[in-house]
Amino acid sequence: MTDDTIDPVEGAPENDPQTGTWSVRIIDLSGASEGEDDTVEVVKDFIDLMHANAYARAYVRDSIERCRTPGASSKEVIENWFAFGENAEVVDAGEDGWKSSTELEDFAASRATPMERDWRAIDPRRLVDDEEIAGPPDDDDEDDENRHEVIRH
Repeated sequence: MTDDTIDPVEGAPENDPQTGTWSVRIIDLSGASEGEDDTVEVVKDFIDLMHANAYARAYVRDSIERCRTPGASSKEVIENWFAFGENAEVVDAGEDGWKSSTELEDFAASRATPMERDWRAIDPRRLVDDEEIAGPPDDDDEDDENRHEVIRH
């Protein structure tokens, strides 16, 4: 039996394309975290690989900006990131997973916009479905003027 055919009762692979879940591993580059692999956390339940890739990219972009010091050269930004930053990788995505190494120099060379850094907006732990937003059924005749509109990202 291969890892891809593990019985869900015993445990499933971290990324299961059949159920539509992907995971992103957050890695402490400073070496200060506990454990052998420097994994800080694993963020799970991404909708698809594209969602996981976008999250990993935004997370690293934000980490690089947090390591940027005033007047630092691109080389110094990268050195700071390797010393104090966090990397993100999509678990078991192989060549289809986003890799920080492909954009690291570009990230260090130019500042990110707030939108490029906003990994929180696409964090699967913050996403909710329409039923959660709607709440319990409303049986009273409340005026529509008193209702608040929910804005989805």
